[in-house]
Amino acid sequence: MSDFTTLPDLAVRTLGGSVTAASDESFEEKENLINPWAPAFRPETFGPKGQEYDGWETRRRREPGHDWALVRLGLPGVVRGVVIDTAWFKGNYPPHASVEACAVDGHPADLSGAGWVEIVPKSPLTGDAAHAFPVDVERLFTHVRLNMFPDGGIARLRVHGDVVPDPAFLTGLTVDLAALENGARVVECSNMFYSSPDNMLFPGLARNQAEGWETARRREPGNEWALVRLAAAGTIRLAEIDTTNLKFNAPAEVSLTTADGAPLLPRTRLQPDARHRFRLETPEVDHVRVNIFPDGGIARLRLWGDLAPAAERALTERHRALLA
Repeated sequence: MSDFTTLPDLAVRTLGGSVTAASDESFEEKENLINPWAPAFRPETFGPKGQEYDGWETRRRREPGHDWALVRLGLPGVVRGVVIDTAWFKGNYPPHASVEACAVDGHPADLSGAGWVEIVPKSPLTGDAAHAFPVDVERLFTHVRLNMFPDGGIARLRVHGDVVPDPAFLTGLTVDLAALENGARVVECSNMFYSSPDNMLFPGLARNQAEGWETARRREPGNEWALVRLAAAGTIRLAEIDTTNLKFNAPAEVSLTTADGAPLLPRTRLQPDARHRFRLETPEVDHVRVNIFPDGGIARLRLWGDLAPAAERALTERHRALLA
């Protein structure tokens, strides 16, 4: 697949995505499209509607037209690529699909008047395969519409891209500068054997070990680390390092530094399965390196602070430009 699949899935349910409407869901529910797990299948599991699939499946159309599903992105942003996955749909997949996108304020019930833009043209699909489509449209979107021609089943829709936060909810406020939903990302990492370091930046609490960042067991000298690009430059007032659910594989210690190694939080002992909070007074920073000693996992990282004035202006200007 293309490199865009390393970017956050703006549509996934765990980041707040929602399938708000569909033309039909006679066989399988539309909500399955944005489930976070890989599609599964158990043969000969027949319910009242037929073989059960982990995806969205419509009836066989006997009239002109095509089926569609409308997805509200959990995190609005610039879409860099779309994956349409027909996993397990072998004799009932749609032969073609396309994707449109739009940007609207709030949560309107009616999007018929929205300015829809085609971001993936009508393209051929095959059965039981993940199809990756790069997108080159430099605009902010809040919703996507998946069209399949004429009917059939699609297991998952992934909408990868760059998060673009609304500055109205950031400027003038104390915010989590490390939150994925505010535009932060892990841009470098020493080890992500068990799970992605971006998981640390997800909203909410981690429900289990898999929903955080966890490294392999380190057998050589040194330590593991992750470099976080903050939502924007700012000063950090409170750091929260959460090892919830990591009972036997939490790091022994942690430190925070700038990208070039200047200390922000000295090397500090951590406890397993615990939420740690540290008051800080940092200089203006735009990247933070999280160092864990020697290895292990972190469920969540929060860096609460204030945006720099120049960063506030830049966020506002970028948001306005991408809506133009």
